[in-house]
Amino acid sequence: MSRGTIGDLRGASRVLVYGVTGSGKTTAAVRLGEVLGLPVHLVDDEVGWLPGWVERPTEEQRQIVSGLVAGERWLMDSAYAKWSDLVLPRVEVVVALDYPRLLSLARLLRRTAHRWLLRTEVCNGNRETLRQIVSRESILVWHFRSFARKRRRILAWEGEPGGIPVLRLTHPRELGRLLRELGPADDSAPVRPGRGSGVARTEGGLSPP
Repeated sequence: MSRGTIGDLRGASRVLVYGVTGSGKTTAAVRLGEVLGLPVHLVDDEVGWLPGWVERPTEEQRQIVSGLVAGERWLMDSAYAKWSDLVLPRVEVVVALDYPRLLSLARLLRRTAHRWLLRTEVCNGNRETLRQIVSRESILVWHFRSFARKRRRILAWEGEPGGIPVLRLTHPRELGRLLRELGPADDSAPVRPGRGSGVARTEGGLSPP
């Protein structure tokens, strides 16, 4: 992979959004899909989780993803390591959200508290519970476990000559500017409920463990 440009993104038909935990990958994916005119696939909803916080079996996940990436036009908001080998060969551009740790953590804390207090549905009707929030599998714990590794991966991709272009954004303001440059979009449009699980995806990197 290598450093990408807005021109790479404008001409892309298959895009992957990747980022540190708490960066807002799902919201970014939805808005990018709007301005690029690409179908958006939200993997926690469509691939990862069933009602009752039951994780979909790996082989079933791979079958679903195989069907999704076979299409000629799509935008995906993440890629689990257990099936990233199906996604990466098809990706034309990666949009990497490499936001500062404190900013990402603050956003994650606000999102998690909001969902818990309001009993907001996330993927497939699931709801975050206090027990999940304080558990070892909490998305907050996963933030600390995964942040440095994800950042190293993004920087390594960006610095690698040739391959898939990586458009690295280091602050939400850069995402806002990118969206404005790409075209008009309704910034007030809400993201549909059920986006992004609050349970840590221990397989949620792009490289196999």
